[in-house]
Amino acid sequence: MSLAPDPARGMTDPAPISSGLTPEEGLEAHPLPLQPRIDTSRRGLRELAARGVLVNTAFQVGFAALGLAQRFAIAAFLTLSQFGLWGIVLTLVGTLGWLKEIGISAKYVQQDEADQELAFQKAFTLELLYTAIFSVFVLLTLPFFALFYDNWDVVLPAAVLTLTLVGGALQAPIWVSFRSMRFVRQRTLEAINPVLSTAVMVPLAAAGAGHWSIVIGLVVGSFAAAAVAIATSPYPLRFRYERSALSEYVGFSGPLMLSGLAGIVIVQGTFIVGNYTVGLVGLGALTLAASLLAFTERVDQLISRTIYPAICAVATQRELLREAFEKSNRLNLMWAIPFGFGIALFGGDLVEFVLGDRWEPAVALLQTLGITSALRQAGFNWGWFFNAIGETKPLAVSGGVLVAIFATVTLPAMIAWGLDGFIVGTAASLIAELAIRSVYLRRIFAGFSLLPLLLRSLAPVLPAAGTVLALRLALGAERGLEIALLELAAFIAITLCASVLLERRLLSEIGGYLRGGGRDPLLPRRGDARMG
Repeated sequence: MSLAPDPARGMTDPAPISSGLTPEEGLEAHPLPLQPRIDTSRRGLRELAARGVLVNTAFQVGFAALGLAQRFAIAAFLTLSQFGLWGIVLTLVGTLGWLKEIGISAKYVQQDEADQELAFQKAFTLELLYTAIFSVFVLLTLPFFALFYDNWDVVLPAAVLTLTLVGGALQAPIWVSFRSMRFVRQRTLEAINPVLSTAVMVPLAAAGAGHWSIVIGLVVGSFAAAAVAIATSPYPLRFRYERSALSEYVGFSGPLMLSGLAGIVIVQGTFIVGNYTVGLVGLGALTLAASLLAFTERVDQLISRTIYPAICAVATQRELLREAFEKSNRLNLMWAIPFGFGIALFGGDLVEFVLGDRWEPAVALLQTLGITSALRQAGFNWGWFFNAIGETKPLAVSGGVLVAIFATVTLPAMIAWGLDGFIVGTAASLIAELAIRSVYLRRIFAGFSLLPLLLRSLAPVLPAAGTVLALRLALGAERGLEIALLELAAFIAITLCASVLLERRLLSEIGGYLRGGGRDPLLPRRGDARMG
């Protein structure tokens, strides 16, 4: 992603990054010399961000492929009911984990204290304290979830999985590499968990351990990654509690906690009601659909996480923020829209030729959610930008509205129509979510609209989808694997060519930063004491 000024807007090159403070204000606010946020002595923020996206893409593709292989390998050894039970356990701990992720790491990246060792230790202390409290909370609430699901088999594996929360907190030293945009180091440390987890769980599943293979693998991977992170930490892990730090982090993280709580209510409500309306088979279909469609968020996550330290550094420069937001979304939608529409077009083939007939109940869900999940990616990283400017309340408002939609639309529809009702509720949530994003984004980016982004991203996909449908109409209902692969190749080729033609200027710009060509106006001048 590039943070380059757009000549069409008449922008001039910004001054060297100083986190919004003049040199005089910086000296008053920080009596000690500031440690550089990001080392830009060799590369500017644009080049670091562009190269970071490339590095993160390579790692993310590896993570995604590993995760997909892991899911299919586990699905091959588990029955549909076992997979449904695992879906309940994973959703239970995973969605509670959303509440645990209240943005302490995001606030640590945003802060600009003089003593970065102390800043890290304060953030780590709060993370560890909150994780301990939250783990106890999870253990105390598990019996209530078992009552709601009317299934006590979920309690023990979910209780064991809470250990991964502690393992995750002990991986906090990875934040330091993220803040300084040292992405190879960051991603290498992060890779330990999924690689080792997969290496443990797949053999256990093959040996007949069922859902316990996944539980054991995740716990082992989490603590192995923590051990390496601690051993390679640039700062010693010490307990540094300060009430002022608690107040600062609570002000930032409170709305994020409410937003996480809203997500928990929605996901848990879906599985609780689904347990009674569609049963474990329906929940298995829902879990598989959610797992596959998580790929629509992969590019957004890697781009957003990559540029977050950079947008924190330029948080006071709204034109740069707007450019970063628009271009990052264009890059994300180049992937998310084709992938989501591809799932809609080829979901039936995936079940018929890969997964088998027992996954037939998931077809309609895959096809419909493929489109809604793709459209939801428009402006999906808006939360990172509001985090960067220190305004997290809009995320809490969004969560509250989505809970209201869930209670008034999704739940009644699921009770009435099962999985079809869930699709209806998902469509209603999509409309509300895009509307909320548009309202808040216009407050920081005057005249901004998500519609042009969506229309631009749909342009390459529509002719590709039309070609596939025309081929199906011409060839008739009888389709084998060879025809399905031909259609898939045509869809990918047309989408790729059209995307390159439409976004050639943006792709060329990114390529220039990857090659290191041109002067980066975000690179601090020689002798500048602050580097953002």
